[in-house]
Amino acid sequence: MAEVGIIGAGSWGTALAILLQKNGHQVTLLSPTKNEEEIEEIRKRRITKLSDVLIPEPIFITNQFQTAVKEKDTVVLAAPSPYTRSMLQKMKPFVKEKQKIVTAAKGMEAGTLLNQTEIIEQEIPWADASVLSGPSHAEEVSKGLPTTCVVGANTKETAEYLQNLFMSPVFRVYTSPDMRGIELSGSMKNVIALAAGTADGLGCGDNIKAALITRGIAEIARLGQAMGCRMETFWGLSGIGDLIVTCASRHSRNRKAGYLIGKGYTVEEAMKEVNMVVEGVYSAKAGRELSEKYQVETPIIEQVNQVLFEKKAPKDALSELMLRDKKMEYDRLLWNE
Repeated sequence: MAEVGIIGAGSWGTALAILLQKNGHQVTLLSPTKNEEEIEEIRKRRITKLSDVLIPEPIFITNQFQTAVKEKDTVVLAAPSPYTRSMLQKMKPFVKEKQKIVTAAKGMEAGTLLNQTEIIEQEIPWADASVLSGPSHAEEVSKGLPTTCVVGANTKETAEYLQNLFMSPVFRVYTSPDMRGIELSGSMKNVIALAAGTADGLGCGDNIKAALITRGIAEIARLGQAMGCRMETFWGLSGIGDLIVTCASRHSRNRKAGYLIGKGYTVEEAMKEVNMVVEGVYSAKAGRELSEKYQVETPIIEQVNQVLFEKKAPKDALSELMLRDKKMEYDRLLWNE
């Protein structure tokens, strides 16, 4: 049995808390924005942001960082990615040498272009940073529906430790050394999901969604290759796997926000309607900046940026994608002539 602290009592943090408690671990769940009276109410009613799911009694709920972090074997960062740095700064006084911190958030930091584990390593360099990612909607994980994910870590030892921590009969975990590729995929798939949702909102049908998924992973892989990531990562669970579920699922907040934008909502109206952090909106600018930095062509990411931040009409963005210059699907393929 391990002692695990989970930072963030939203839907994903709660789902992971339930999973780990069922795995036999002692779990503390931190809700950092709640006051003591609200925390006591959650303790009594065991309510969550997930419909029809209650927090199991053995999970301890707190709003104190010291309680959730100090002397824990592993700490899981499950707050939305825009809040990662502020959460780490509050955790820092209680993190011991080589304590394992696993990020379960997906997104790149605006301005710095750092991924989640890089932010951990910058803020708490004495911690052992790693990442959990893959096609894993909280609504399904919390109900014990079969799910597969991947853990990325700096060492095989840490990866296998976390694999054993999370793995269960309904939650299969693979390991990988390619942390950067895993995190790039997790960030950029949300941007592509905004595009896929927008196409749904425009009423464009399934053909274009399949195209956006396929060409979207090609963009992410091109960018990843320029950044030194392993190409296998983009064909795996954290790459194409997570992209498919985020573009297609009714649980996807990024797809839903895109759908509303396709229906004529402004970005601000769509985010308010979703009523959760839409991480693709934050990652879109980072994707554009990375594309410029590494001189990689990413037309879908570019059009998403123009819709989000430059008031471009979604139908015009789609038309521009369709009418781009003719080209081969893969320019490395050669004719037998």
